[in-house]
Amino acid sequence: MNIVNALKSTLIEEIKAAILKAELVTEVPEIKIETPKDTANGDYASNIAMVLTKLAKRNPREIAQLIVDNLNASKAHVEKVEIAGPGFINFYMDNSYLTDIISQALSQQDKFGHQSEQKEEKILLEYVSANPTGDLHIGHARNAAVGDTLANVLAAAGYPVEREYYINDAGKQIENLAYSIEARYLQALGQDAELPADGYHGKDIIGIAEDLAKKDASYKDMPSEERLKAFRQLGLEYEMKKLKQDLSDFNVHFDNWFSETTLYETGKIDTALSKMRDNGYIFEEDDATWLRTTDFKDDKDRVLIKKDGSYTYFLPDIAYHYDKIERGNDTLINLFGADHHGYIPRLKASLETLGIDSERLEVQVMQMVRLMKDGQEMKMSKRTGNAITLRDIMDEVGIDAARYFLTMRSPDTHFDFDMELATSESSDNPVYYAQYAHARICSIIRAAKEQGIEIDSNADFSLITNDKAFELLKRVADFESTIESAAEHRAPHRITNYIQDLASHFHKFYNAEKVLTEDAAKSSAHVAMIEAVRITLKNALALIGVSAPEKM
Repeated sequence: MNIVNALKSTLIEEIKAAILKAELVTEVPEIKIETPKDTANGDYASNIAMVLTKLAKRNPREIAQLIVDNLNASKAHVEKVEIAGPGFINFYMDNSYLTDIISQALSQQDKFGHQSEQKEEKILLEYVSANPTGDLHIGHARNAAVGDTLANVLAAAGYPVEREYYINDAGKQIENLAYSIEARYLQALGQDAELPADGYHGKDIIGIAEDLAKKDASYKDMPSEERLKAFRQLGLEYEMKKLKQDLSDFNVHFDNWFSETTLYETGKIDTALSKMRDNGYIFEEDDATWLRTTDFKDDKDRVLIKKDGSYTYFLPDIAYHYDKIERGNDTLINLFGADHHGYIPRLKASLETLGIDSERLEVQVMQMVRLMKDGQEMKMSKRTGNAITLRDIMDEVGIDAARYFLTMRSPDTHFDFDMELATSESSDNPVYYAQYAHARICSIIRAAKEQGIEIDSNADFSLITNDKAFELLKRVADFESTIESAAEHRAPHRITNYIQDLASHFHKFYNAEKVLTEDAAKSSAHVAMIEAVRITLKNALALIGVSAPEKM
C-alpha cells in the first residue's frame, strides 16, 4: 500500500474509533473520505456526520463535534480539523508524512509508482491491427499511442499483459492488394491493365510493382493464379515490414503478431464453429449457415458461411477471439476505430454462443483525430495516396510530441491535433512544458553537485517547510494511485493529466523558493526532494513512451 492510501486508511480507522468512543452507534457504516477541490477546505473531507444522523438520532454538527472531540489526531496524522456547513468534517493533515515519499522514490528509481505484486488477472490487449495494405494513418497513430500507453499502465499497475497485433492476411483486402500490384506491375511493363474497383492507389503499391518489374519480368508469363499468389505474398511481406518499422520507430512494440491465416491452417475456425453448433446457436437457412446472435442482444442473426461456401469475415474473427480465451487470458481488451462501433454487439454475442461471458471482452472505440495546421484541417485520403501517414506525423512534430498529443485526450472523444502547438517551444505546449520541468531539475542537480551537494536519502527533510513544496510532494505521492486509477478505468490520458499537474507544481515551487542557498542542510533536503520529482516525472513520461531530456 502506498503512503497516500495508507494515510487514508489510518484516518478512516481513527474516525471509526472516534465514533465508537463517542458511543454514537454500535455498528459504524462505511466511512468515505474525499479530496476537496479547494485546498482551503483541507486535505480530506468526510460526510460521515450526516450519514450517522438517522442512526444516532442527533444533529449532524453535534455528531461531527463528538467525532472531532474523540479523534486521536496524532495517530491519524491530523494537524487541524474544522466542521463546515451542515456537518462536513475537514481534515488538515500533518505534512511530515510526505517527506517519506522522497526516500521511497530515491530507492525505487524507475520502479517508483509501480506495483511490486503482480495481479492474477491476465489481460490480452489488441490494438492497431490495421490491414497490411498501405501506410498507417493518423487514426492508426492514435490507436498505437493509446494502446501502447494503456499496456504500459496496466503492466505498471501489476497486471500480466500481452500486446497483440492481429494481421488480416486472409481476407478480401489482401486479394485486392495482390490484384493492385499485378495491375501496376503489368503497367510498368507497358501492358494495359486496370486496377480493380476496390484496388489500392497508394504510391507504395506503384513502388512495389515498379521495383518488381525492374528486377524480374518473368511474372508476366506466369498463369494469373500463380502470379497473384506470388504478388500476394510479396505485397504482404513488404507492407508488414514497413508497418513494423513505422511502429518500432514510434516506440510501439508487440509481444505477438497473430496471423489470420493460421486460424485456417490450424483448424481453429472449425473448432469454434463446432463449439457454437454444439451449444445450439448454429442454424441453416437460405443455403447459408447462420449464428443466432439475437439471443444475446444483437439486432439480427449473422451469416457465418455464405451460399457459395465461403466464410464471412465474422467467422474468423469469432475463432480468433475464442483462441484468445483458450490461451488462458482472463480479460480481452480491443481498441477499435470509430467505424467499428456497430461491430461490438455481434462480437460480444458471439462469445456468449461459445459459452464465454461477454463481459470478459472490453472494447474501446477510438474517435477521429483532425490534423490542424495554420488553422486549416489537413485532409487525408488513403485510397488516393494523399493520406497523412504516421511517418509524416513523426517527421513533422517528432515522436515525443506525437505520442504525447495523441494520448492526452480520452480516446472516446474527438480530438484536434494542433501541429503548430506540438512543435512550439512554449509553456502552452504540454510536452515541452513537462520535458522542460525535467531538464530544469537536471540542471539544478548538476549545479548542486558542482557545489558538493550530492543526492542524499538521509537528508534532514524536516527542513522542508514551504507550502508549495508540500503541494508538490502530494503530487509525487499520488503517482501510484494515479497509475492504479488509469489502469482500472482504462484511461491512459490520466497519466498525461498527472504529468501536467506535477510539472505545474514543480514550476510553482521553483518560483516560490530557491533550491540552492547558503544553508547546505536545507539545500541538501531540497535537492533530494526535486530528485524524487524528477524520478516521478521521468517514470510518468516513460509510460506514454516519451523521453525525459536532461538538457533543452
